[in-house]
Amino acid sequence: MFNHYPDWAGEFARKYLSRTINQFILHGNVHDLVPLKRESTTEFVRLKSFLSEEFFGARDYVIFYDRSSGIYFRDQESRKDFNQALAGRDSLLGTEYADKLPKDPVRVFSLLEQYFRVRIDSNKSIALIVDYAETIIPMNEAGSTGSEDRTSMVYLSRWAHDPMFLAADFTTVLITENLADLNKTVVQNPYTDSIRINIPNQQQRAQFVSNELKEEQFQALSEVSKKVVAQQTAGLNFINIRSVLSNARENKEKITHRRLSEAKKELIESEAYGLLEFVDTDYTLDNVAGHTKVKQHLRQAVQALKNGRRDVLPMGYLVCGPVGTGKTFLVTCFSNEVGIPMVKLKNFRSQWQGVTEGNLEKILSLLKAMAPVAVMIDEADAYLGDRDAGGDSGVSSRVFSQIATFMSDTQNRGRILWFLMTARPDLMPVDLKRQGRAEEHLALFAPHTKEERIELFEAMKKKTGLDLTEEYVPKVIEQGLKSFSGADMEAALTRAKFRAAAQDQERVTPEILDIALNDFLPPTYPEEIELQTLSAVIECTSKELLPERYREMDRGEILSKIDELKFRIG
Repeated sequence: MFNHYPDWAGEFARKYLSRTINQFILHGNVHDLVPLKRESTTEFVRLKSFLSEEFFGARDYVIFYDRSSGIYFRDQESRKDFNQALAGRDSLLGTEYADKLPKDPVRVFSLLEQYFRVRIDSNKSIALIVDYAETIIPMNEAGSTGSEDRTSMVYLSRWAHDPMFLAADFTTVLITENLADLNKTVVQNPYTDSIRINIPNQQQRAQFVSNELKEEQFQALSEVSKKVVAQQTAGLNFINIRSVLSNARENKEKITHRRLSEAKKELIESEAYGLLEFVDTDYTLDNVAGHTKVKQHLRQAVQALKNGRRDVLPMGYLVCGPVGTGKTFLVTCFSNEVGIPMVKLKNFRSQWQGVTEGNLEKILSLLKAMAPVAVMIDEADAYLGDRDAGGDSGVSSRVFSQIATFMSDTQNRGRILWFLMTARPDLMPVDLKRQGRAEEHLALFAPHTKEERIELFEAMKKKTGLDLTEEYVPKVIEQGLKSFSGADMEAALTRAKFRAAAQDQERVTPEILDIALNDFLPPTYPEEIELQTLSAVIECTSKELLPERYREMDRGEILSKIDELKFRIG
């Protein structure tokens, strides 16, 4: 019956025709175009145009309202009828609203309610569309809700369950990008239903590209096929894609893999309010020193993804180990090999009520639309919070619940791959570390054998661009006279380059390198490092991935030592 409608609109129509609900919240991709199938073509129209002219096209009156524009109408007939009703009210009550309509929600809703009741009595059909609903009934704790917000909620709640409105052909539509931005009293009202508008899928994106550019035009503007364009624009909405195509058309810039990738990153970071950052690197796992077993394991995941075996992949990884062991570098290098985009979550928390949950809702929606995608969260023990966190009106616990629920959605297996990194996995809540969320726990450790130390030296020599006058491996590294983590090694080799530059030398001699390495004193926190190391050992979910020296250690003794170290560190 609703085949020419997008899925969300079909759901909307079915729910309305059940005649039990007349108030709906549309949220998600609400600022995009809506595909509307005709007999032989597909049109792409703005959401409000779709609602007023197509979805509610048979209604007698369609009225719009937002704080900026105030009340406005689908057509002149609706406006004329409303003005006539308002003129009658003005003459009766001595007001002058016909000359200048109010814009604040309290007075607007008061006028509208009187108008609705009169027209419903005359068997007229009405639709009210409230845009930017979060500015009318914003998310607030009950005690901090202002009088204007409370009055607006009363009007909306009354219209949703008043028998007169329910029996009439009357609908209220609230439009907002993030459901979390709306007051929960309205969102959770049993007389109100919410419908998500998703970001376009690959088939819809391909259809849109074909609709925007005829075949000859597309061939002239693109070096890649329409299928590739549709695949590469995952996470973008129709308006974003139109901007990519328009740029190619107006500026005569060919659409290439690189241009698509750059445009996608720029547009998605903008859509996410700068709260998502794409992770780019020229390094691969070949540039990671040591961690041989972990690299093998990750490469098996890469192969599974490339073979389309997403069903065998874990929901996510917990990557732990002492500071300086290269957790972030390892995951970044993995992102270059895996062939799917990797993003890093930036700080989405806000001091303003409701904004944090809204930011997170937006981010999670984008991640789902971008899939397949890998997500990196550094310092996860501090970043993700805890279900029992307090002191912030419950924001942290709600954020934790949103992320935990999203991570455990099995539909995302192999589509959204999580990497949670921490030096203190013992501080992370069990809810996130359990099977079904961060299922694989990988542990990284400082180099222990001669081969590992030399491999780390060679890798950091390449990374820092250290140019030696001759092939040379320092004794302090070869014999393990000092312990260097990856971060320590990088810092020490950079100091060697500094010493050479101070002596006006382009290249580093073995003598200068020895002096720099012997002089280097890394900040030492032995008990903290030991605690981080043992926590990583006890956290690792695969005995095979542990270095040999840790495999046969008694777990009871390790736990006792961890408790002792925690007590001593305080």
